[in-house]
Amino acid sequence: MSNVHEKNIDGKTKLVGLLATPIGHSLSPRMHNLAYTLTELNYAYLAFEVGNDELEATVKGLKAAGAAGFNVSMPNKMKVLEYLDELDDSAKYARASNTVVNRDGKLIGYNTDGQGYVKNLLEHGVTLEGKKVTLVGSGGAATPIAIQLVQSGIKEISIFARNDAFFVQAEENVDYINKEMKQFGVKANLFPLEDKEAFRREVAESAILANGTSLGMKPLDHLSIIDDALDVLRKDLVVTDVVYNPQKSKLLAQAEEAGATAINGLGMMLWQGALGFKLFTGVDMPVEQVKEILFGDNQ
Repeated sequence: MSNVHEKNIDGKTKLVGLLATPIGHSLSPRMHNLAYTLTELNYAYLAFEVGNDELEATVKGLKAAGAAGFNVSMPNKMKVLEYLDELDDSAKYARASNTVVNRDGKLIGYNTDGQGYVKNLLEHGVTLEGKKVTLVGSGGAATPIAIQLVQSGIKEISIFARNDAFFVQAEENVDYINKEMKQFGVKANLFPLEDKEAFRREVAESAILANGTSLGMKPLDHLSIIDDALDVLRKDLVVTDVVYNPQKSKLLAQAEEAGATAINGLGMMLWQGALGFKLFTGVDMPVEQVKEILFGDNQ
């Protein structure tokens, strides 16, 4: 039986978890476990179906059990801050954490989402210096993207959010950028997503249109933030999506149809994961190998 491939889990294996719901679509367990195998690190990464209601008990349990750390995805990225001991600047600015490291019994929150998003843009040859960006969303993914973009050389950002109970989060983000992040010299504007005229105008003035919402992700994959794509999209526009399942969201299909540059969420997912991998293990993720095995030609 020597040809059996054995995952070497033993008494010294360190646990890393992912806390989210719904969680079935996540590529994170495959990505991290593949990277552990490639680097021969004695870690195991498991996904836990956890929402806001179970979050506190789960965080305490993982801390008590001595887990190396955990990733946090929807809908827990903001809520988790309440249960952490310390926040890195990346999580403090974003007011959300997607990566929590257990350092000697102290839980420290980081945010690698915004950094992963910007890194992915740069990998695709997109320059940010002096550009205007239109961003849809103000939740756990969109907020760190906005905050990181502000620190990456853009000159203006227009944020659109649904005029619902969560609109206040968008107001806070814009207020935060204009007041607390004044040193970066970025002007932030806010509009309700329902204002189609404003959306058309802001996208027309922008180099990048970014979807920072889960709209377009399974099971909402028949939906897009845009109704009339040809009216809004154009050839020299870069359209990005945080969604990576499906790999071509309806928005990105619309972008391709209009001749725009379409960038899906796989690269952001990969780079935020690589940054988290380093925080958990102290070792660099073999990004090129992981990308090749996991994504092939789809990123």
